[in-house]
Amino acid sequence: MDGNRRWAKNKFMPAAVGHAAGAKRVRDIVKACADMGVAHLSIFAFSTENWKRPADEVTSLMNLFMTYLQKEVNNMNQNGVRLKVVGDKTRFAPMLQDLIARAETQTANNTRITLTVCANYGGRWDLIQATRAWQEAHPGQTLQRLTEEGLAPYLSTAYAPEVDLLIRTGGESRVSNFMLWQAAYAELFFTDDLWPDFSPARLQEAIVWFAGRDRRFGSSAPL
Repeated sequence: MDGNRRWAKNKFMPAAVGHAAGAKRVRDIVKACADMGVAHLSIFAFSTENWKRPADEVTSLMNLFMTYLQKEVNNMNQNGVRLKVVGDKTRFAPMLQDLIARAETQTANNTRITLTVCANYGGRWDLIQATRAWQEAHPGQTLQRLTEEGLAPYLSTAYAPEVDLLIRTGGESRVSNFMLWQAAYAELFFTDDLWPDFSPARLQEAIVWFAGRDRRFGSSAPL
């Protein structure tokens, strides 16, 4: 979800206003996905590299995350949204960790759409933690016994299918350490829209584009 800060800068507003507008846009896109029958939506809210940002901006983002969880959990429940937060949550303040746990528990039985929020997440982190988890579960085996099928259940998103469509806003055209394993065969859709301007109509355009892709998954003929 790129472009919050640039969106705010273009309007001569502080970055915090852009992040708040971006959080509001999340609600619109979650609703649009649910209405279109999308079963899983993942958003990259805060990467492991984002700690390098100015301290006041990081604090603002953490406060916004807490506010979002407090304000949106009832709305999620009413609309059948199951919330999952993946990433290294140990670095978050205890209050934020508690809010995450409560929100996940409160929405655990919802089935209309699963919203995965990636926070303090990185694709490389995910692969490392999955490998460590596999090793802990198989203490008598060496890594020579590890297979793709064996590692998959230990990824942070083991409850979800692999990524079909990866959308990047803000004019960026790279994956930036996002779901490196899960998005191995994802179709990549890039748009210049800054995230607060990314509309349900643009989402629909991306899905129509995706529907026209010839997905062969390495084979020589269409499936």
